Amino acid sequence: MIEIDPSMILVRYNVKMEKQMTPEDAAEELYPKDELIYPIAKAIFEGEEDDVVEGLEKAISSGKDPISLIDDALMVGMGVVTRLYDEGIIFLPNVMMSADAMLEGIDHVKQKAGKAPTVKGKVVCHVAEGDVHDIGKNIVAALLRAAGYDVVDLGRDVPVDEVIATVEKENPMMLTGTALMTTTMYAFKEVNDKLMEKGYRIPFACGGGAVNQDFVSQYELGVYGEEAADAAKIADFIKANGDNVVKLREKFHRH
Repeated sequence: MIEIDPSMILVRYNVKMEKQMTPEDAAEELYPKDELIYPIAKAIFEGEEDDVVEGLEKAISSGKDPISLIDDALMVGMGVVTRLYDEGIIFLPNVMMSADAMLEGIDHVKQKAGKAPTVKGKVVCHVAEGDVHDIGKNIVAALLRAAGYDVVDLGRDVPVDEVIATVEKENPMMLTGTALMTTTMYAFKEVNDKLMEKGYRIPFACGGGAVNQDFVSQYELGVYGEEAADAAKIADFIKANGDNVVKLREKFHRH
């Protein structure tokens, strides 16, 4: 007869899971220790817009410069979010909530300071001509804004010539395009060719459900973004290392 240890019966199935680190625990280890910055960073992670504003108000009342809080508090909190997303601890809905909370915080400090913060650069975003699915583009635009970029959002189903005209007018550091339908992604090649004809060599970051790395690699300016969060990383890489498409592909093409 097999003897059963009674204590084993009392061990709940999720004890092992309970011992693993939760997203909140992981974030706690990354928050800054400054008592004024900590609650702002935590509110960004939790996506609590009201708590972000409350934390900013306390920091400003204590003598912190409003605009400096963008880099010293808001970006720090978003950095925690980005790191945990990269590690697979949190997921895109969490990132979007945090991005919205950060944008609310940026708007608040702009109002308090009476001036706009210095932006990292300008990016034009659009959904391919003929494609009305803009959720991916909206995420890309939100994350770019949260990372400190000025975004010119052209919306969905954007004619190729409108994309080109906007690039000529705005002179962005990068162009992004998303496509969910395989019948629309070929507009990206047309955008690429017209940009090349006019002498533009800006990186064209493309992604979306219909797009893959092999397709984007077929045209000269194309850089593939596997996930929406890659857009801000690509922009940061351009700002730090220049807009060489070959180097960008070496960094971000994964397959």
